Amino acid sequence: MNRITKINELIHQAKEKLSPDLLIVILGPTASGKTKLAVALANQIDGEIISADSRQVYRNMDIGTGKDLEEYRDVPYHLIDIKNPGDKYNVDLFRADFFETYDEIIGRNNHPILCGGSGSYIQAVLQERRYTQIPKNENIQHQLSILSKEELLSQIHEIGIPKDLKIDFNSHKRLVRALEVLLYLQHHNESLRHQRVINRYIVFGVNPSLDQRRASITRRLRERLQQGLIDEVKDLIAMGLKYDNLIYYGLEYKYVALYLQGSLAYEQLVEKLNTEIHRYAKRQMTYFRKMEKDGIKIHWL
Repeated sequence: MNRITKINELIHQAKEKLSPDLLIVILGPTASGKTKLAVALANQIDGEIISADSRQVYRNMDIGTGKDLEEYRDVPYHLIDIKNPGDKYNVDLFRADFFETYDEIIGRNNHPILCGGSGSYIQAVLQERRYTQIPKNENIQHQLSILSKEELLSQIHEIGIPKDLKIDFNSHKRLVRALEVLLYLQHHNESLRHQRVINRYIVFGVNPSLDQRRASITRRLRERLQQGLIDEVKDLIAMGLKYDNLIYYGLEYKYVALYLQGSLAYEQLVEKLNTEIHRYAKRQMTYFRKMEKDGIKIHWL
């Protein structure tokens, strides 16, 4: 089945369930063609695209984040270029921005399409995750990190696990966080507020073959280097962004910064970036599979 046929099938399925407040979600790993698919759908149903990308919110970070704004053409898009380099952005800020944008689109009688690869952002508006509200305490986490897995499990079971708190018992780091949450709840349970979520949604996942994905990632990396990725990072540094801060903004900015500092040769930069982006795409797919385990149905294309 070719891409055009898949798009037509997606449009047909969406139209069958179309209602004024339905959220259509298109997700997938990096370089999978999500944006093109979302734009094709938006053109068919008077849609507006909401970006679910943790890095495309930043201005002047175009090449490294893969904004590809020319793909949108006349389709309205949102939550791109809303923050300055140096600002911090997180899932809570995204939730607030998303629901404000979603309500505006519905108010215009258009159809919202959430498109991106940041799985945690997408999941945060589809499922209530009240325990993410609990602040992290570095001192407590350090104290708990010293405990063995068995000691953590013992304390967790001694306190008791709420029915709606899901714990990854295979990860020491997540057991530490789980115990931190339970200790917090002993004194602050009444402060947790219910979160707004989208109740009507349909999720489509773009999942090219592994060979296609690898080829697309490698090709796109070469294109971005030719388009001026290194110059983009130089411009960010000229604006006042520190080398150390660039690590926060993802792989491309981290490794180009290392190259500009002389820690990597150009050939090493290309090889390292290529490898790490492949690994990142694999982590994205792992998170999407986790979303399915958490009860979010994904219609894979």
